[in-house]
Amino acid sequence: MMVMKWCLTTFATLALVACNATAPSDAIAQRPAADAGALSPAGLQLAPLTIQSKGKRHDFTVEVARTSQEQAQGLMFRTALAPDAGMIFPFPSLKPASFWMKNTVIPLDIIFVRKDGSIESIAANTVPYSLNPVSSNEPVAAVLELAGGRAAELGIEPGDIVTWRQKD
Repeated sequence: MMVMKWCLTTFATLALVACNATAPSDAIAQRPAADAGALSPAGLQLAPLTIQSKGKRHDFTVEVARTSQEQAQGLMFRTALAPDAGMIFPFPSLKPASFWMKNTVIPLDIIFVRKDGSIESIAANTVPYSLNPVSSNEPVAAVLELAGGRAAELGIEPGDIVTWRQKD
């Protein structure tokens, strides 16, 4: 009888935890960690990132997609992204960048960043699931993805400066 009660209690507890758990791919939408070097629920490094725009500072915590596999996955299948979260795609050398929204559920602002940190261009509110390429106008050092409409909301524009802590 005691074993049966323990089993039922354990099962009920596990069921409750499972019902309240956040899917790993959405956890960054809830509350990103601020510690540089911490890992997101998706297993990507988290890094602080700042955009300087017209004398204002906008702080974010972004997931860093370094490998080609991480970059191919990007923010696909995510159902939410917190206003102060995002993902950065650093490149080992300058290159023309082209992204699409295949399997991307939410609209994103795709921000193309030059080597000096200045914003080259912004593709605002990209269309979820679109196969149309979204490309930079010149070779860039990184691409930053934020929640769709966030750049306009904060007044972020080409020429503003992006800085982020890169892993040592």
